[in-house]
Amino acid sequence: MPSPAGPRVRPAAESDLAALVRLRDDAARWMLSRGITGQWRPGELDEDHFRRIMTRGEVWLAEAGGRPVGAWELWWEDEDAWGAQPPVAGYVHRLMVDRAAAAPGTGRLLLSAAERRVAEAGRTRVRLDCLAGNAQLNAYYVDAGYRVVGRKEGKPQPGGPPKSFTLLEKRLG
Repeated sequence: MPSPAGPRVRPAAESDLAALVRLRDDAARWMLSRGITGQWRPGELDEDHFRRIMTRGEVWLAEAGGRPVGAWELWWEDEDAWGAQPPVAGYVHRLMVDRAAAAPGTGRLLLSAAERRVAEAGRTRVRLDCLAGNAQLNAYYVDAGYRVVGRKEGKPQPGGPPKSFTLLEKRLG
């Protein structure tokens, strides 16, 4: 069980790759079991995916009770969704929570940790994209203080066909 302050968050390491794949696949299965289709599929991403992200961005892992309960990727650019941009933002990708092990509210705590990391890097905005057809997830991010700033049609996807996304942004500070 996480402490009242939430799970412990740290940069993911090579030894965490299998746990990251499991978290992603479990999150994909959870979505599918609730009729959320078109977003993530189990088996879509492997250890090499997370290893590649670690070489050009950051992957963060949250642990509670000695067990991984969530993770996210933090990129410093995202031209596929946002085009060329000045270096003012961090881009959150693949925010995932272990629904069987994490306390309610863990996703919001992880999002806040990502926002703190972006601020520590001296950037003033956090950006993310969300599958345009997932109204519940879009509302989740709006409720977390993000605002819709655009839409990206046909964004390339690792391991799958291009998809359409809502672009969301939060100003920090």
